Amino acid sequence: MKKYETYKDSGIDWIGEIPSHWEVKRFGHLFSFSRGLGITKQDLKDEGIPCINYGEIHSKFGFSVNPEIHRLKCVEEEYLVTADKSLLKRGDFVFADTSEDIEGSGNFTVLDSDIPTFAGYHTVIARHENGNHYKYLAYSFDSLEFRNQIRSAVSGIKVFSITNAILKSSKVQLPSYPEQTAIAIYLDRKTAEIDELIADKKRLLQLYEEEKTAIINQAVTKGINPDVPMKDSGIEWLGEIPDHWLATSLKRLVSTKITDGPHETPAFLLEGVPFASAESVKNGKIDFNFIRGYISSEDDEKYSKKCKPKKDDIFIVKSGSTTGKIALVDFDKNFNIWSPLALVRVNQKVNFLFMYYSLQSDYFQDSIRLFWSFGTQPNIGMNVIENLKVAFAPDIKEQLEIVHHIEKNCLHIDGQIAKIKKLIDLLSEYRTALISEVVTGKVKVID
Repeated sequence: MKKYETYKDSGIDWIGEIPSHWEVKRFGHLFSFSRGLGITKQDLKDEGIPCINYGEIHSKFGFSVNPEIHRLKCVEEEYLVTADKSLLKRGDFVFADTSEDIEGSGNFTVLDSDIPTFAGYHTVIARHENGNHYKYLAYSFDSLEFRNQIRSAVSGIKVFSITNAILKSSKVQLPSYPEQTAIAIYLDRKTAEIDELIADKKRLLQLYEEEKTAIINQAVTKGINPDVPMKDSGIEWLGEIPDHWLATSLKRLVSTKITDGPHETPAFLLEGVPFASAESVKNGKIDFNFIRGYISSEDDEKYSKKCKPKKDDIFIVKSGSTTGKIALVDFDKNFNIWSPLALVRVNQKVNFLFMYYSLQSDYFQDSIRLFWSFGTQPNIGMNVIENLKVAFAPDIKEQLEIVHHIEKNCLHIDGQIAKIKKLIDLLSEYRTALISEVVTGKVKVID
């Protein structure tokens, strides 16, 4: 791709050089600021004036939102009179002012519609006032370089907070308005092409995931002998199970009482004992690339008196947006867990891998969804988890045969899933790199 003729130092560490004719402006010189509605999630309704909820910003909409396309929760029409400062117009940016992880710092969306729309609680509204193209600005804010500016400034350990001051002090690189427009049009077209490729791969990934789930569901609820007599399990969402199988409460199949991590926030360190929480549960395992942080050996010893993970343990996420997700500890490594994770350690009645697959099955996940409670996010109590039903063959040998059947039949599927996920990651990385190169002027996309 083409380069610009001459470059200059941008004065922004994360960006480096920019084209010589571009300008660098502080965010605070380009925008005015206000806050979203001072309401709670319980104030949102199905009908009324659309409202952008901070928890849905970016992750649900992408960097732009249109109430005609995206289904939004609403507030009552009376807010049109009482809360005009929180009412958006096309091109207004809405930043989530808090995030549970550093990667989410700087998450935003821009209103791409003329429909009256409010920004909700925990949001910062930024309205540009100097004639810049809002789509170009959106791509700039979506770039890794801008997000790195925000991430270097946010505060907080458990929650990362973005303030007006942080936004105002951030810097934005600006070409002329015609060039901003051309860049926005180019990136709209190129990112749409990439997004369609990613969507195709995700649809294929879903088909493989469904095939794998069907294999697991069949094996852990019906067994692998198609001729075995069946009986009613007595559990509505489970249906029939083999006549010689049992269905019992999870608490009767564990060697230690099901427990969770500490209900306090530890002092996090730059190194020490890894401390995992719900975000560490990835693809059925514990991923140490997504731990909450590190704790001291003293805190590890204290927390271990309640719960100390070890190899072959199984975790259930019991609170948050990923409630019900399952992870297997398939390694020997010292680590500890926080309260959103519940530890299940099986007894001699059941093989740990059979239990691992059973807890992933549709019937068990359905029972979690049936009995969880809602605050701001799903949550399921420890006493509820203990009493959830699990179906199993009383013969350990049969359990092992079922595990072998699942792993044999899912081996090819897992390989295909891994390839597709890698390709999706590569496409996403290319999309991110393309946006960064264009909005920082590393490449020239206009004549």
